[in-house]
Amino acid sequence: MTITPKNLPKKELIGLEAEVIESTDPTQEGLKVEITAETRDTLKIGDKRVEKANCNFLVEIPSGEKVELNGKVIKKRPEDRKNMKITGKWEKP
Repeated sequence: MTITPKNLPKKELIGLEAEVIESTDPTQEGLKVEITAETRDTLKIGDKRVEKANCNFLVEIPSGEKVELNGKVIKKRPEDRKNMKITGKWEKP
């Protein structure tokens, strides 16, 4: 199944380009590079680990579209997200 803005939270994020657009740690804001690893609580963006729950991301999906993603929504293991229910607006409030 292709990655779309609607199903992005359920998908594997490794390999996608991401930018930290908002973070509780100002030194992480503006960090933009490929996601290289993912755990339940963190994304490894380049050589830095960022806490999912503390950040909002701008993720580029394969179609080239950029989607804003609230890190609190994806604070789960990738295999647990594939079955989660997405209700309402999951993007950054």
